[in-house]
Amino acid sequence: MAVRALGYVGLRARDLETWAQFGTRLLGLQLTERTRGGLAFRMDDRRQRLVVAEAEADGLGVLGFELADAAALEAMAARLEAAGVRVRAGERALADERRVAALIRLEDPLGNRLELFHGAETTDAPFVPGRAISGFRTGPLGMGHAVLEVPALAHVLPFYRDLLGFRVSDWVEHPFRAYFLHVNARHHSLALIETGRAGLHHLMVELFHLDDVGQGYDLALAEPGRVATTLGRHTNDFMTSFYARAPGGYLFEYGWGGRSIDPATWTPARMEDGPSLWGHERHWGPEAMRAQARELRLRAGAKGLRAPVQVVEGNYAPARGECPWWDRLARGG
Repeated sequence: MAVRALGYVGLRARDLETWAQFGTRLLGLQLTERTRGGLAFRMDDRRQRLVVAEAEADGLGVLGFELADAAALEAMAARLEAAGVRVRAGERALADERRVAALIRLEDPLGNRLELFHGAETTDAPFVPGRAISGFRTGPLGMGHAVLEVPALAHVLPFYRDLLGFRVSDWVEHPFRAYFLHVNARHHSLALIETGRAGLHHLMVELFHLDDVGQGYDLALAEPGRVATTLGRHTNDFMTSFYARAPGGYLFEYGWGGRSIDPATWTPARMEDGPSLWGHERHWGPEAMRAQARELRLRAGAKGLRAPVQVVEGNYAPARGECPWWDRLARGG
């Protein structure tokens, strides 16, 4: 009955036209449906991955987490109800709107709306990106990850870890407190960052090519205020990424080269070197946090901290070894 992936996300937006431009021109999503009340986007063979509903306020609408089948969904509903969580069956009309076979509705301790589902619809129609990109890394890994701001980790972490069955990948205490949680081979599908408030911090989508990210970065740099976090690389999932401000103020992480883990053998640990190896100047945070983050990055660089590059088979060409000293080093000599 375990959660398998982040299957879809619903957002609320005051300005649908601006969001349509952001979703297609910068993110490269395929806009498949536009109505007076909302937008629907594709990013792979699923009929939809992201929906944006017109609302009076911007923010998170719903996180949709995928389970294996009807039996898993029923078992999860029973487990949640036994723990005192209010669970409501999703109406047929809502399941059709989400393009899934069935779903249940609930809220986390902060009131964030969750939908657990199974049986997402797929299509044989080719994915047509909104701009020239290679595509998104999804499949069994899900559509990416979500990061929620929480007033206190202790109030929210047990719900996702102990009830929904998310497993801790690692955590960081500085320059902020955050826990990273996985449900499949993606290093994390959900993270909780303690900021003193509640809401959506960011969503991450992962591209197949680094050039997709770089070209997206060029587009974001051309718009004043669009870049919220500069290009950089994370210490835990090895993602090379930048963060863009979406319409409404929350962020989108646009990344490449995310780490795959083995959930069966993974051992969680506290990250001692901060969240980023280099880059990732966080314009969204207070100066004290940014200064501490810079110090951690400089310390990582002074130690010579490095991480292997994560590539998808067929998405790289090995370079010839031109330097004898490097060849000896690579052979362990």
